[in-house]
Amino acid sequence: MLTAPRRLAVWGDPIAHSRSPRLHAAAYGVLELDWEYGRRQVDEAGFESAWRSLDADWRGLSLTMPLKHAAARDAISLDDDARLTGAVNTFLLTGDGPRGFNTDVGGLARALDEFGVREPDAIRVLGAGATATSAVVAAARAGARTVEVRARRPEAAAPIAALGDALGVTIRVAALDHPPLAPVDATIAALPGGTDLGRVADDLASVSGPLVEVVYGGWPTPLARAWERAGGEAHDGLAMLLHQALLQVRVFVGGDPGVAVEREAEVLAAMRTALMGD
Repeated sequence: MLTAPRRLAVWGDPIAHSRSPRLHAAAYGVLELDWEYGRRQVDEAGFESAWRSLDADWRGLSLTMPLKHAAARDAISLDDDARLTGAVNTFLLTGDGPRGFNTDVGGLARALDEFGVREPDAIRVLGAGATATSAVVAAARAGARTVEVRARRPEAAAPIAALGDALGVTIRVAALDHPPLAPVDATIAALPGGTDLGRVADDLASVSGPLVEVVYGGWPTPLARAWERAGGEAHDGLAMLLHQALLQVRVFVGGDPGVAVEREAEVLAAMRTALMGD
């Protein structure tokens, strides 16, 4: 029963920077659930043995890199977003085994909406990793008909390009500095924190709509500064973090990221306050 003490945590490597504990603690406080949410450093090699060692008091895990692909392999079921991306950031532990979800997609789609990116024609995604894949699915979810993926190694984005038919969008792949740069309605940067693209960043900023970064540390990033020089808007990854965490709360409470929890507006407000606090 939901009122019984339950344990949850965020796992990854590194993990000390994670703000997930404060976000989830705020949510369960509003919901009056006596749940404990912690953090643990777990690498990919030790992931499977670690989750298999958890006892029945554990309800679920939030997962960061480098565990998302391993979690997708270990899950007994995947939601649509996890299946499309091959990445899981949420483990719901059941008696039959872990169910896998990817709430990064929905979290980023909600962040785009919060920033006023609604029914875009085209979105540019920078990067080719797991988070970039989620960004492409989120762009399609936001209504984009074309998604341009820019990567240092375009061949690394081949699996992303293959998603076009499933998503019903046109996906174009190019090198980060390859001309021409067509105007887009927004840019999602799914690059490692602190990535400096030099002059390429200024070229991108001039035709790329508002910037939405998935990182939130070390702000403003070199990319954000380029957008500021161009007179554009730049947003950090905190909105994505907030909204994907709310969807995780839905999973842990009710088992479905598509079903709102009770008093959800209060829950979201408390989580937002906790996220912005020191």
